[in-house]
Amino acid sequence: MDQDRRDALAQWAFDTRSILGRFHLWLEDVETEYTKNPPPRPTEMSFVNGNLERMLAMTQAVTALGTQLFGRFGDGRNLDKSALNQVKKDADAISAYAMSEGLWYLTRHLPENHAIMVCLGEGLMPKAGETPEMGANPQLGFGRVYARPEVARFLDDRVARLLNDPNYGHENFRHDLQRRGVTVWGAAIDTLENTSRFALGKDTGPMTVLHLFNQPLQVTRPYEGYTGTLVLPKKVVDTAAEQSLLIDFRTPRKLVLQAIQQAYSVPPENVHVWTLGGKSRLKRLRTLWQTWTELGVHLVEDGWTLPTGLAAFTDSGTYAPTYLVGFRDGHVFIVDGYAASAEALQAASLAPVLDLDVSLAILTSKFDLPIEDELHHPDRLKDAREAGIPTNKAILKAEDFFAEKQWDVLALIGAMGPDPYSGIPGVQQLSKDTYRVTVRLASPAADKRVHLTLRFMNGKDGSRSTFQPLLNRFLGGEDYQSRAVKISDSGRIRNELQTLCAEALEYLGKDRLRVHFDRIPPTLIEKPQQLRNILEFYLQRHPIWFHWLELQ
Repeated sequence: MDQDRRDALAQWAFDTRSILGRFHLWLEDVETEYTKNPPPRPTEMSFVNGNLERMLAMTQAVTALGTQLFGRFGDGRNLDKSALNQVKKDADAISAYAMSEGLWYLTRHLPENHAIMVCLGEGLMPKAGETPEMGANPQLGFGRVYARPEVARFLDDRVARLLNDPNYGHENFRHDLQRRGVTVWGAAIDTLENTSRFALGKDTGPMTVLHLFNQPLQVTRPYEGYTGTLVLPKKVVDTAAEQSLLIDFRTPRKLVLQAIQQAYSVPPENVHVWTLGGKSRLKRLRTLWQTWTELGVHLVEDGWTLPTGLAAFTDSGTYAPTYLVGFRDGHVFIVDGYAASAEALQAASLAPVLDLDVSLAILTSKFDLPIEDELHHPDRLKDAREAGIPTNKAILKAEDFFAEKQWDVLALIGAMGPDPYSGIPGVQQLSKDTYRVTVRLASPAADKRVHLTLRFMNGKDGSRSTFQPLLNRFLGGEDYQSRAVKISDSGRIRNELQTLCAEALEYLGKDRLRVHFDRIPPTLIEKPQQLRNILEFYLQRHPIWFHWLELQ
């Protein structure tokens, strides 16, 4: 190992020592490769300084590693729907817990007046074929604040007002931040993209996604909906604009194809359109599929070999294909159709990173109508409007989600399995307890991959409980009454409640949470009474440490 590499390893180990220590990991090696704008020397690639950038990358790596090894990968094979859903929930719980813990330790190194706030997160909406039987997943959603204690308490109080006070909106929130001198970085998070593929043991697709912005999104309460999405190379839209033609999600696809051909002079068969597939999407997407097919373009199908050499899949995963959009070797790749809100915003915020144009349109949460009819449905804007999503435009761009139109982003992905679209490898085992994890970091300024070699200090088997949320362990039968309790358990359990059953929580202000057990669907927690027994035990034994908790 040369001196520069040893120096980089030492810097990474020092900057990320708190995260490595939390998960009992040893950093063996670091390799960095730039795919865009390699600097002459190491430099910061976004509004995040180098120290925090390394901690964010390590959080992604640890989340990918822990989920792959301890998230029940492949345990859903040959199970009925109910049992499969439980495997998916267990995987989501592991990934959300690992990322949340990483963010907690990371934000101890934020500037004193800074915070990270989760504005959009995956997991509130049914995902098993877009039907209700699955219910909500464990997830990191709206209002989760990571900061030093004083700043976190200030923001938690403002989040409670956003949730409970109809007269307190985003403008009030921004005013309070400016008056207090607090800087909030917003985040859109999907701790486990392609959960179904993960539970079924598919080799490709599962990843963890974190987009960090230099300001909060204009979202005022939990929101997850479906969003029409068209992702094109920016050159296509610019070329059409020169002829006074507007290209966006509402443009007839015949005109979109003409714009693509004017920009790149390719035959229709060399235009490859990725959309979600499957019977559950038939009513919503059939007309779109027919339109593209009649125009002679290629609709990407399951198993089609991508330029990365891996096979495409269309059963899920609307975010990662964005990385492949563009022109190469006489072929154009685009993404069309719809995505869940967090994935749609994440894809849209990649536009300045990958030189794309991404246009969005709010849809309903139902699958009874084709997209062209949904765009005129009177109910489609109600939930979005209540959550502060901008609804005064027919087409949305990423900048519409930010009060300040000048914004910056750092996009991070860590793959559990190889990703066919971005090309990054998944978790690779090097020896019994040593693994190599790849994280891709992208911003408008640069794009790079970091390969981190991590060793379990207590062995893989000895580290399993390190990645298990306390409440999951207790709900699984671990004896919590004879376990030694630490004051840190209070914060961990509060954090885990917000991850495990966000729908059941009421934010009362003054750092208090009320748990409504009648709001917990049986698909999420099979025995809510068992959870009540656990929380009652802690309230009775440690009332001071758990002063923030109220049970309904």
